[in-house]
Parts: sequence; C-alpha cells; structure tokens
Amino acid sequence: MMTILPTSTVQPDPWISLRQLTPARIALGRAGISLTTHAQLEFQLAHALARDAVHIPLDFSALSQQFTQHGINTLQLQTQAANQQLFLQRPDLGKLLTNASIERLRYESKPSYDVVIVIADGLSSSAISHHAVPLVTHLLPHLQHQALHLAPVCLVQHGRVAIGDPIAQQLNATLCIVLIGERPGLSSPDSLGIYFTYQAQAGLSTDADRNCISNIHQQGLSYSQAITKLLYLLNQATQRKLSGVLLKDETTDDATLPSPAPLALLD
Repeated sequence: MMTILPTSTVQPDPWISLRQLTPARIALGRAGISLTTHAQLEFQLAHALARDAVHIPLDFSALSQQFTQHGINTLQLQTQAANQQLFLQRPDLGKLLTNASIERLRYESKPSYDVVIVIADGLSSSAISHHAVPLVTHLLPHLQHQALHLAPVCLVQHGRVAIGDPIAQQLNATLCIVLIGERPGLSSPDSLGIYFTYQAQAGLSTDADRNCISNIHQQGLSYSQAITKLLYLLNQATQRKLSGVLLKDETTDDATLPSPAPLALLD
C-alpha cells in the first residue's frame, strides 16, 4: 500500500505578515520541533558576518587613499592595543594613543582647530569600510561652509570611542566627532555610530559628556538623517558650550538635511 506524504512538513507561523515590519527573527516557521533548514542557514550566515565584522582587519592604507582621492587629508594613528586580540581583551588600551601617535599629533597641531573628525574601526571594520568615506564626504561641505578650522581626518586602528578625547586635546579642537564601528548584531554587521563631544579632554570626558547617533547603515539611519542630527547637535553645542546628557537631539523624523548654512560662530 502506497503512503502519500504531505507536500510540505513546514508549519507556517501565523505572525508571518509581521516579518515585513522588522528585520528581527520572528515568524520563522518550523519543521516538527525544529527551525527550518532555511532559517538555520540564514542564522549561521548572519553570525558569520557578525564575527567577520569584528575580526577581519580594516585596511587603513586603502581607507586613507580613498580619502586622498576626495582631496581629504588624513593622519594614521595607533592605540596602545597592538593587535586585535589585545584590543578585545583590554578595552582601556583602545582609549590610549601610542607615544609615536602623540608626537605626530603635536607636530600637526596648530594654535587651535574648531573640529576634528576621528575614524576608528571599533568593533566593526565592515561599518567603517562601507560608510566612513561616503558619510564624511557628505558631511564636510556643511562644515567647510562655516569657515571652521578643520583638522586632518584622524584614522585610528584598534580605537574605542574615548580615543577621540586625547586626539582633540592634542589638536586643541573644540568639537570632536568620532565615527566608529558599532558592536555587530545578527541583522546589522556594518552599523556605524557617531559620537560627538564638546571640548573633549583625555581622562576627564566621560560617556555622559557625549552625544551618540547610532544605527547608521542601509536598513537604519541614512547618511542624510545622521548628518541632520549631527549638525543640530553641533549648532546647539556651540551656542550652549556643552554636549552629552544636557544636550538633547530635538530633530524630528521628517527633518531634512539643509543646504550648507553657518553654524553659530565659535569663540
């Protein structure tokens, strides 16, 4: 006697219509008591991409060349985390520059800069390789229009968020903007974060002194949205002489990026 097998052993999830609203892993269906093969393979791929984002080194020489092609000067710096393993095990070393990097900053320093942009690989080299150059090239015209003194863009290997503090201090920069690869998730291995600090000081500035613009990637904030928020914070910071928890992002979701227009003048 012939047994007729069902055309599919996969049990659909009644919430499947909600999947179009979120990249979260919901309504995956099941085969018996297990995930389907497709869902399991997707999970393994996402996990591999997240691991690669952390462990694959960023080519800083190639990154510097990309900026040079856009006419943007850079400085390549190094933290005291000499390798990726040490960077992951000793977060404190990712906040400190090597002596050679400090000397290079002293050589480059002028009486003062208004803005320094710091780019650090952080926990996602993918975020920097995908987003740093296009975001900075979109941002710089807005900063240059203000007649601000811009420091060379600083590229920092094995850097944490706080590495912007000693760089800003060495360059006498009033405004410090740090672009850094965020800890990768299973749906966003290349998410970029922007941290902004007014008058950053090494060893004195804390997370409470910074403003964060997070989740910049293809399915998150666009470059235009991120820059709109950053320009608002820069404007407010120069007027109020502060940043961090006392400075709130009051932009709306429908705010549009303005044409380059003057910020409040820096003292």
